[in-house]
Amino acid sequence: MQLYFVRHGQSANNALWETHGTGAERSSDPELTEVGYRQAEHVGRFLAQPLDEARIVGRDPQNLAGFGITHVYCSLMVRAVETGTAIARRLGLSLHAWHDLHEVGGIYLDGEQPGERNGQPGYNRAYLEQRFPHLGLPGTVSEMGWWNRPFESVENRIPRAQRFVNELFARHGGTDDRVVVVSHGDFYNLMLTVLLALPESEQRWFSLNNTAVSRFIIKGDNVAITYMNRVDFLPRELIT
Repeated sequence: MQLYFVRHGQSANNALWETHGTGAERSSDPELTEVGYRQAEHVGRFLAQPLDEARIVGRDPQNLAGFGITHVYCSLMVRAVETGTAIARRLGLSLHAWHDLHEVGGIYLDGEQPGERNGQPGYNRAYLEQRFPHLGLPGTVSEMGWWNRPFESVENRIPRAQRFVNELFARHGGTDDRVVVVSHGDFYNLMLTVLLALPESEQRWFSLNNTAVSRFIIKGDNVAITYMNRVDFLPRELIT
């Protein structure tokens, strides 16, 4: 299996932070900005390069022979769905939402007290089906909203990443599948902690730009990282 982790394009919250250095007035589930949409189109074109096996030399660590993507997944957060939609459309593949790929904390808004964070319901099944008719939804998405719970606790985060990795291996382990996962920066770090078997006390922070691509080749229990945070396909003015 090859795993290509893609961070979503620039969201309204990302732009707010870059402009004002604060999360005040943040949205619980922000849309992509115009820049974010353009980034999503660029990463879609990048990943849509067809695989030319005749050009493969060794392990082809930089995908010079193309990609040959077979599956595309995204989190249920709008910025990831919008990014995943652009990628899947370019690839001519179905896009499937995966509940456990959401960002740390889930859907929430800051409360009136410092540090207070209140869980929000998130969009419900009817809304998502109408807005994203080509998105495959998991059974966990109800008419009550796909989140509809308190802010995610620290204790629940690594177990969630472990669930994702376990299910990823169950679906694609031991195959030649080439899987794109569109998710979020904090979740990327949770996933790495699990994939690389890092003790939670030794977690490291790996930064990701918007729509950056990271590639993992997984054979059995061996995980090889060929590149991380790749954005050379973006014009300079779109690197955020």
